[in-house]
Amino acid sequence: MDSNKDEAERCLELAEQFIIEGKCDKAEKFIQKAQRLFPTKKAEDLLVKLSMNSKQNQKSEGEPDLRKRQTASKDGSQSHPNSNDFSKDQIDAVKKIKKCKDYYEILGVSKDATDGDIKKAYKKLALQLHPDKNKAPGAAEAFKAIGNAVAVLTDPEKRKQYDLYGSEEERLQNAHSRQTHTHYNYTRGFEADITAEELFNMFFGGGLPQQNVYVRRGGGRWARQTDAQAQHTHAQQANGYTAFLQMLPILLLIVLSMMSSFFISDPVYSLHSNAKYSIKRTTQSLKVPYYVKENFHSEYQGSLRRLEISVEEEYMNNLRQACYREKNYRETMIWKAQNFADRELLRRAQNIETPSCKKLQEMQTA
Repeated sequence: MDSNKDEAERCLELAEQFIIEGKCDKAEKFIQKAQRLFPTKKAEDLLVKLSMNSKQNQKSEGEPDLRKRQTASKDGSQSHPNSNDFSKDQIDAVKKIKKCKDYYEILGVSKDATDGDIKKAYKKLALQLHPDKNKAPGAAEAFKAIGNAVAVLTDPEKRKQYDLYGSEEERLQNAHSRQTHTHYNYTRGFEADITAEELFNMFFGGGLPQQNVYVRRGGGRWARQTDAQAQHTHAQQANGYTAFLQMLPILLLIVLSMMSSFFISDPVYSLHSNAKYSIKRTTQSLKVPYYVKENFHSEYQGSLRRLEISVEEEYMNNLRQACYREKNYRETMIWKAQNFADRELLRRAQNIETPSCKKLQEMQTA
């Protein structure tokens, strides 16, 4: 289907050229051939346009005097039936591009032209052939042709490959003999990886278009990918590697903590009773309750006094933290009541008890 589509496009381009030259019969022949190969909306539009032109020509033949007055130009030459939309100079510009054999001839530069010469020639032609300005038949294809030309000739590698392929006739013969899907055309030659509109925006105020790279897809097919997409892919890969490096220390800590759990023994006591620490004891100084294992008397060989000091210090620290939280809560509620001028709320806030603070004070004065 791709080869049929390419051949259909070529037939449509030839048909447009014949329309410009006034050869309606040949144009209709190529349009119908294009429809048989690959039906498109463009072919249908050209048939409608060709039919309208034929009707106008038949009407003009019945009124020769009127036709002469309508088609006579100021300089004595005959204009195109749609002269209201485009001028003779615009038609000539399109015809000139259509007759060119290679990109150098399309841009009107020599084969040793510099990038500056090529870009300068493109700017001049682009302003003449842009579809918004030039409504002549084939202007869009001519505009695309100069876009392809500047895209290839300003790329050193593509320009080198283009020069190695030889003339346009040789490329066409080679393409047909090999029966490949390489796109060669009398207005395109090498297919550029950029659209004509992107090139126009690049030269006349738009940003630089993103170049294309090709990536392998499923099924053995190649798909085009922009620089931004390629950079995004590389960034994702780099981010994955960076994330792994960042997680590596955490993973090592987890492994080490799991390994250390096999070597670190359980604490001697606990301030809370549970299945492992079920035997209750009380410190001699502050009477703080704590819990030990059933085998405490046989396993523990250290100083009992030093152990009880540690129990009391941990218990006092827990009371200080609880006291701080109780005071902070009461002060917050008092501020809220004062802010809303709520006397009842203020009364309740002032009466909030702080049992941990009371217990801490009792133990400090004991």
